[in-house]
Amino acid sequence: MDSERLSALERLAEGLGPAELYWVAAWSAARADQLQRGLVGIQAAPAKAAHDALTIVYGSQTGQAKRIATQLSERAAAAGLSVRLVRADAYSQRELAKEKHLVVVISTQGDAEPPDDARGLVEFVLGKRAPKLAGLRYAVLGLGDSSYPQFCAIGRQLDERLAELGAARFAPFGEADVDIEAVAGPWAEQALEQAKKLVGAQPPAARVATLQPVPSRATHSRERPFAASVLDNQTIVARDAARDVRHVELSLEGSGLSYQPGDAVGVWPQNPPGLVQQWLSLLQLDGEQLANHDGRSLPLRQWLTSERELTRLSRPLIAALADASGDEGLAQLLRPDQSRALATLLSDHQPIDLWRRHPAAWSAEELVAALRPLTPRLYSIASSQKVVGDEVHLTVATVDYIAHGERHWGAASSFISAANDERRLPIYIEANERFRLPKDDARDVIMIGPGTGVAPFRAFVQERRETGARGRNWLFFGNRHFTSEFLYQLEWQAALRDGSLNRLDLAFSRDGASKIYVQQRLREQGRELYAWLQEGAHLYVCGDANHMAKDVHAALIDVAIAHGGQTPEQAKEWLGELLQQGRYARDVY
Repeated sequence: MDSERLSALERLAEGLGPAELYWVAAWSAARADQLQRGLVGIQAAPAKAAHDALTIVYGSQTGQAKRIATQLSERAAAAGLSVRLVRADAYSQRELAKEKHLVVVISTQGDAEPPDDARGLVEFVLGKRAPKLAGLRYAVLGLGDSSYPQFCAIGRQLDERLAELGAARFAPFGEADVDIEAVAGPWAEQALEQAKKLVGAQPPAARVATLQPVPSRATHSRERPFAASVLDNQTIVARDAARDVRHVELSLEGSGLSYQPGDAVGVWPQNPPGLVQQWLSLLQLDGEQLANHDGRSLPLRQWLTSERELTRLSRPLIAALADASGDEGLAQLLRPDQSRALATLLSDHQPIDLWRRHPAAWSAEELVAALRPLTPRLYSIASSQKVVGDEVHLTVATVDYIAHGERHWGAASSFISAANDERRLPIYIEANERFRLPKDDARDVIMIGPGTGVAPFRAFVQERRETGARGRNWLFFGNRHFTSEFLYQLEWQAALRDGSLNRLDLAFSRDGASKIYVQQRLREQGRELYAWLQEGAHLYVCGDANHMAKDVHAALIDVAIAHGGQTPEQAKEWLGELLQQGRYARDVY
């Protein structure tokens, strides 16, 4: 095949998911069979118009909504439905008025924020320009974390708004917590059965008995993690630092796993032994006692160590404790008018804090049933695979502190920090398509990453140095103290010397009489920052979603007002356009 035709095929295949690529492969094989048998004149039945198909749109910040939407599209295609899978920022808003059958899978971030790739679509649907949708049948699956007060708020808003616009549900609104499959699986099955009735399954145009999907080289995933050995695990802050931050290097040898700068590693953790013992002692339960749940029988200590969430509080857990203890005051926190008090409680308490404060008798099986399943944690990758080969590097802040008179731990950070060359960590790669370096290596890059948010930018600089990228690199980094918490200081200084980092602006909040944060440095360098962006630079933010990311966003608006002559509304629209274009990307948590 000549290069021109190959390029055309690559353009056609761009953005297609596994199910769609398998369908294309099957169609191609059937077409080849027709040609070989001289049946060129026979035409396949015309494909359905896009709007007669089942359209699945997903909005995803960490990859979970994409994963669920992809699984649903594969099941729909296997059932014979005409289906298309579209990321929210690639979905034309004009399409909505023509759509007939729509599924939306969307996550809610932090305090009722949409994922970045769905901001434009959400604003359009909720806004005044949204069309009437009397001909639309739809279903919405919301993903969220009940550790936050506004659980699945974005999904719920879209579900209600589509109904207001005249559309009719073909499946009830679904709310999936962090144990996503518990809700997403049954919901998808119900939605798919209804979709079959609405869209109608199409038999394949030709049978291709010998065609089998070719598996990718990587066989490890969220469901089948790779046991990675620990190559290095070292503290990269001074002994007197406020908390321990570690640089961790893991081996991927033999895994078949690959990644790009901007991707994340998912780690399946175990709870710290000290925390497990706190629970057993508080409730006076025997860790070796067998507890039955969902058809499984395990010692209670094993349930608490590797199967149940012990560090994150949630609304259902508060409801279960209020019911068991009979505490009416605790139950009242779940009322809509108590959202602020609930948010405070969720942010600074772990489950055991409430168990101490609201005692009740719990059996081993009651406790296991009340606690949520333990889920993986995502860590931004701090290395370029072009540089480190079959390794992946992480930057991990260990959560270990005293609160409410007791010691508290983080599940994954404690698990990783204690890892040595005798322990293997169960990991997988979580791709992050929206947090990618620009394809045009002449583009400038602005990186904003205080604390461990600097991790992906270590990968970015390594990658740009290795590939000889022509664009400039500008890093904003902040932490508490220069002398004790300047993460990767020697590497950044070396990068400045060799030219792989062109600018470095620092903000150490506790070193002066007044606190200085990265958002203040953005305002100080606003004129040049705005000039870089006007010249086409890509902007990246990584770190805390609830405070830092919002403060940085506000600072960027101020920069556009002060140095671009924009009104506040124009500045917001300008940043929205950068998000839509993929020139403003955020990896926030």
